[in-house]
Formats: sequence, structure tokens, C-alpha cells
Amino acid sequence: MNIIKKYNERPIVIGIDVGTAITGWGVVEIDTIQKSKYKVHGYGVIRTEAKFPMHIRLEQIHDELSALIKEFKPTHMAIEDLFFFKNQKTVIKVGQARGVIMLTGTQAGLELFDYTPLQVKQAVSGYGRADKKQVQKMVQMILNLKELPKPDDAADALAVAICHLNTVRV
Repeated sequence: MNIIKKYNERPIVIGIDVGTAITGWGVVEIDTIQKSKYKVHGYGVIRTEAKFPMHIRLEQIHDELSALIKEFKPTHMAIEDLFFFKNQKTVIKVGQARGVIMLTGTQAGLELFDYTPLQVKQAVSGYGRADKKQVQKMVQMILNLKELPKPDDAADALAVAICHLNTVRV
């Protein structure tokens, strides 16, 4: 498999906000007509039930993400890096979900990119300590959405996609 892609291709990015209960996703590309604007293909969340064993939840994340990749045909996957967690059990479970997400993207032939929460917030708001509401409002404005993207996890995933598109444009 040739992992070196043509960089002159217009990237379609699936941004991912990793979680085990809720994984946010958003598919965005740069508008081909108005290069300064973005085109949103879709966004939402993958929800798993806490009552199910972790391996079942991870399989669900894989299956639903695989279906989204088939539907939207992204070329890149941008994933928010894990940040410091107070609870070690939580960070391990989220790390497992992140691994499944990365494997799903790799198996689909996508180029994978990681961004810290600080990078994402700076890319959409210009301020690395922006709160969730500020990020949501900036994502709405940047993407010219009629409503605030909800839930927060979907807005965060769209922000990750915007961060990536801004990075590859530079």
C-alpha cells in the first residue's frame, strides 16, 4: 500500500474528538470555489453504552466510524491528542478508543494527524484557553452554520478538522 499521498489533492478531513461514551466526528473540506471558506459534509457523535463491556464498545466505535468513512470518503483523519486526566482508568479506556480509531483510519487508507487541545483551540479561537462555548461559537461562525454544533463533542471534532485544514493550507 502506498502511504505517500498526493499533497496537491484537496483534503476531505474527518475530525475526531475521542471518547468511549461519546466520540465526536465532523467531516469538512475547503470549499473549491471560495478557498477561504469551508464545506461541511456532516457531523455528529458515536455513542456507546456504559453497561456494555469495553471490547463491545470499541467494536461499535470501529464499526460506526468505518461506516462514516465509507459514506463521506475522507482523505485525512485529524485526531485530538489525549490531555491530562485525573483518573488513570479513564485515560486508559480513552487510549484504547484512540487506538481503535487510529487503526480504523489506517485500515481505510487515510493519512492520520494529531493535534493537542491547545493547537485546536488556537486554530479556531486564537486563544489556547478558550472554553467549550467559545469553541462552539467560533466553529459555528467559521463554518457558517445556522445553529451551534451540538453536542460539544461534535463541535470539538469540527474544530479538530478546521485545525488540520488550516495547518495543511500553510
